[in-house]
Amino acid sequence: MDTVAADRPAEEDERASGRRAGGWFAGLLLLGVSAVLGCRVAGSDGVTPVPQLLAFLPWLLAPTALALLLALRARWRTGLVWGVVVLGGLAWFIEPYGKTDEPSGPPLAELRVLTSNVQFGRGTDALITAVRRHDPDLVFVQECEQTCSAALRDTFEGDGYPYRQAVEGYGSDGSVILSRLPLTKAATVPGTMGMPGATTEVEGRRVRLQLAHPMPPLPGQVDTWRRELGRLRAYAAADTSTPTILAGDFNASQDHAAFRRILDAGLLDGARLADAARTPSWPARTTPTFGTQIDHVLVSRDFAAQRARFLDIDGTDHRALLVDLTLHRRG
Repeated sequence: MDTVAADRPAEEDERASGRRAGGWFAGLLLLGVSAVLGCRVAGSDGVTPVPQLLAFLPWLLAPTALALLLALRARWRTGLVWGVVVLGGLAWFIEPYGKTDEPSGPPLAELRVLTSNVQFGRGTDALITAVRRHDPDLVFVQECEQTCSAALRDTFEGDGYPYRQAVEGYGSDGSVILSRLPLTKAATVPGTMGMPGATTEVEGRRVRLQLAHPMPPLPGQVDTWRRELGRLRAYAAADTSTPTILAGDFNASQDHAAFRRILDAGLLDGARLADAARTPSWPARTTPTFGTQIDHVLVSRDFAAQRARFLDIDGTDHRALLVDLTLHRRG
């Protein structure tokens, strides 16, 4: 009997020690998630690793739920309240961001826009197949190095896409805009990677076209990423009277403050308009089960979007985005 009685306190001590360890781990999880959520609330992208984690904000529900279970097991009331507050904050910000204003004027023309990051040209062949299949009017291609650029020229220059604007490059800095409509070259947005611009005319209306491909928010490159997204915002804000399409790999999701500022400059997210907000586009290997939407087609309020589809492109780590737009006359 004495031996059994002696074993019980030891077992209780072990359980209490396990609960304490679980409580500490729950606290660490909540502290990390709270730091990211706090930046989201404050409208800031913070410093590494916050910008990287913000891209996956909805997935922070998982560590938060684990922290709640550990806090419950540890009977840590403060942790339970903390976890519920964090869970509610995450749920609030998971809601799609941006306006969905409908154009008030009559429709003028329909445009199909495709954007695709082909990862150093590796997805070129699959992109060519997708273009032939879906027949877009405008194609924005990122990471299209010289071999990719030449392949697109040889394939489409005499077959449906005689017009193009490009920044030639040897790696991720190469980018191309293909068009069925005549293009007039416009100033490029300065960036580490090529971001060509152009204008075209649709039913007598001038339309601005700009490819987006800022630096990703890698550790040590966050300032460059933020600065180049700021230049895209300046482009959007510079002319709010002309219909505008800004498309590409933004390396940013709606949870990044630098990206939301572009929307706040007067643009709408085509995927959001077509009820496809938060559909993951990267990394392609884990989408649509897991990922984030960093590939976007942004448009001015002259456009409505009827449909948005994310296409699997072999050879690249991004899904392509195809959006059907309608250009309206301003009311």
